[in-house]
Amino acid sequence: MEAIEPTYGTGPLLLIAGAAIALLLFLVIRVRLHPFVSLVLTSLLVALATRIPLDEIVPTLLQGFGETLASVGLLVGLGVMIGRMLEVTGGAAVLAHALISAFGQRRAPLALGVASLLFGFPIFFDAGLIVMLPIIFSVARRLGGSVLLYALPAAGAFATMHAFVPPHPGPVAAADQIGADMGMTLVVGLVLAIPTWYLASYLFALYAGRRIELPVPEDFTSGGELAYEHPPRLFTVIGILLLPMLLIFGNTGTTTLVTTGALNEGAAWVRALTLAGETPVALLVTALVAMVVLGRGRFPRERVERICNDALGPVCAIILITGAGGMFGGVLQVSGVGAALEETLAATGLPVIVAAFVIALALRVAQGSATVALTTTAALIAPAVEASSGLSSVDLALIVIAIACGSTALSHVNDSGFWLVGRFLGMDVPTTLRTWTVMETLIGFIGFGLACVASLLL
Repeated sequence: MEAIEPTYGTGPLLLIAGAAIALLLFLVIRVRLHPFVSLVLTSLLVALATRIPLDEIVPTLLQGFGETLASVGLLVGLGVMIGRMLEVTGGAAVLAHALISAFGQRRAPLALGVASLLFGFPIFFDAGLIVMLPIIFSVARRLGGSVLLYALPAAGAFATMHAFVPPHPGPVAAADQIGADMGMTLVVGLVLAIPTWYLASYLFALYAGRRIELPVPEDFTSGGELAYEHPPRLFTVIGILLLPMLLIFGNTGTTTLVTTGALNEGAAWVRALTLAGETPVALLVTALVAMVVLGRGRFPRERVERICNDALGPVCAIILITGAGGMFGGVLQVSGVGAALEETLAATGLPVIVAAFVIALALRVAQGSATVALTTTAALIAPAVEASSGLSSVDLALIVIAIACGSTALSHVNDSGFWLVGRFLGMDVPTTLRTWTVMETLIGFIGFGLACVASLLL
C-alpha cells in the first residue's frame, strides 16, 4: 500500500489524527454506534480530510480491510472452533479435575489457574470463563472460603492468554499490522504470559481472597457442575492443546536453524515442517484432529458441523472490528498521518514500545473496548515501527505485547468484561473495581514491565 504525496504538513496531519480518534471515541461512547461502523466511518472521513484522491478512497479502504482479514479471519475462526469442540465435549472439566487431583485441594486455586491457562490458548476470554465457572463454583463450595480465591486465578489466566497469545484476535491483529512474525509472537507471548499471570493474577487472588469474603453465587450452576455423557480422556485433551504449539514451535525452530546454516532450506522435509508450522496450517490441522477425535463416538457428523458453525457466530463482530481497524491503519498509512506520527515520536525520543503502551492505555481507558484500543494503536504505531531500524522479530513481538498490555489495563465501567465478571461473581461495582480492575491493571503493567526488560536484554 503506497502512500500518496501528503497535502498537509506534519502539524495538520497530526491534528487530523487527533480529531479522528476523538470522533471515534465520541461515536463509540456517546452515540453508542457499533465500533465496526464507527471505524469504517472514521476511516472514510480521514481519507476525505487528508485529500486522498476520490477514485482511490474505496480501494484504499478495501485493501486495508482485506489484508487484515486475510490472516485474522483464518486464525480466529479456526481457533474458536477448536475451543468450542473442547468446551462442548467436557475437556475443560476433565483437565481441571485432573490438575486439582495432582496439585491437591490446598492448591486448588493454582490448579484452576493452570487449567485456565491451558484452555486459554484456543478458547476466548468470555467463553472460557463461562465454561470454567461451574467447576470453580463447585470447588469453592466443597473447599470453602471466598469465591475470589478460586475465580480470580482462572479469570486472570483467560484474560492474560486472550491479550498475549495468538490465535486470539488482539495479538493477531497487532502482529499483522506491524509486521511481526506470528510464530515468534506466540512464543514470546507464552513466555511472558506465565510470569505475568502468576504475579498479577494468582498472587493477587491469594491476597484479595483472604481480605474480601465473597460467597459462591447460588443462581448460576444450580448447585452442580455441567454433566458430560462421554468426556474425552485427559491425554486426548492435552494432546489437542499441545498440537498447534508443537507445530508452530517446529516452524520457529526450523526457520532459526535454516538461518544459521544448520539445515538445508531446500530439503523437502524442512519445507514440509515449515509449512505445517505456519500458524493457519497448524490451527487447521488441530481443528481437523479435534473434530475427528472429539466428535467420534460422541456426536454425529452433523452435530460436529453445527458445533463449529455455532462457534463462529459470536466472533464475527470481533473479526469485523479487527478488519475495520486494518482499514483505519491503511488510510493512515496512505494519507501520510502515520509518517507524521512517526516523525513526532522520533523527535520526542520516546521508545516505540513505550509509545505503543501509552497510546493503547489511553484508548482503553477512554472507550473500554480492548479490541478497538488494540487495533487503533497498532494502526497508529505501524509507521513508526516500519521506520525504526534494527528491530528484530523478538522486538516486534514485544511491541505487540506492549500494545496488548496497554489495552488490558484499567478495565472499568465502560468495559463489557467488567460487567461480565462482576455479574457472574455476584459483585457490586465497588468490589469489582477493587478486584477485577486491580487485577487487569496489574496484568497490563507487569506484562509491559517484563516486555520492556526483555527488549533491553535481548
